[in-house]
Amino acid sequence: MKYLAILLSGRGSNFVAIADSIDAGRIRDARISAVISNKPDAAGIATARQRGLNALVIPSKGKTREQHDHAVVAALKENRVDLICLAGYMRLLSPWFVQQYPHKILNIHPSLLPAFPGLEAQEQAFAYGVKVTGCTVHFVDEELDHGPIIVQRSCQVLETDNERTLAARILEQEHIAYTEAVNLILSGNFEIVGRRFCKKN
Repeated sequence: MKYLAILLSGRGSNFVAIADSIDAGRIRDARISAVISNKPDAAGIATARQRGLNALVIPSKGKTREQHDHAVVAALKENRVDLICLAGYMRLLSPWFVQQYPHKILNIHPSLLPAFPGLEAQEQAFAYGVKVTGCTVHFVDEELDHGPIIVQRSCQVLETDNERTLAARILEQEHIAYTEAVNLILSGNFEIVGRRFCKKN
């Protein structure tokens, strides 16, 4: 059995997608041992409690990034976490945090990285006029939206799209991609060669 932690700051729709995949057997031999938020009013925390999961609020207000990260890591270790999934966690992790869990922290980003890193990626893609965009699940490293790419799923930009409809279709792909990525990592059947994520035969 592998233990997952979900870190979120908002509603956590990708958290729900992962939890649903575990419940449905699409992610096997895994359970969510902690859902952690830096925001007490995060909707994802209420959802986690409704589902009977271990929901923890570790406020970041008034703390340095390092102080907050040490508190989060202590909670992760207490809950024997094997894999951390960021699901709309609106904080940059310190290099120290990342070093505690090498190749054990995943993030999902609503663009085909390295295109459109940072905030409002869907809006960036729409404004730029790309014909294809999508989402990326990647390992977290010390830089923003930068670690090795695990899974990407593409999404056509339709002439009838606006920013809202495009973001909604990307989100559908995110939910599929995150489950796929979690399964790949939990299998352990991979290696990192340079920046490339490679499945072993």
